[in-house]
Amino acid sequence: MEEEEETAEIFPKKVAVTFYAFLIVLGILMYVGWGIYYGTWNLLEPESVGVYSIVVILLGFGITGILLYSRR
Repeated sequence: MEEEEETAEIFPKKVAVTFYAFLIVLGILMYVGWGIYYGTWNLLEPESVGVYSIVVILLGFGITGILLYSRR
């Protein structure tokens, strides 16, 4: 009985941590893909501000979520 309760508590946490890790990977892949496709690695150029904002949001939510859910 006690083991079921622990599993019920751990499962949603694992799903959340996996989702936030996916956001980090997605942000990094978007940055690398954008750099390869357009040949520029500087996201602070005026033409790249939209991509910069998306990458920062993905990484920000991913890192924040990992930090919040990794605490015991």
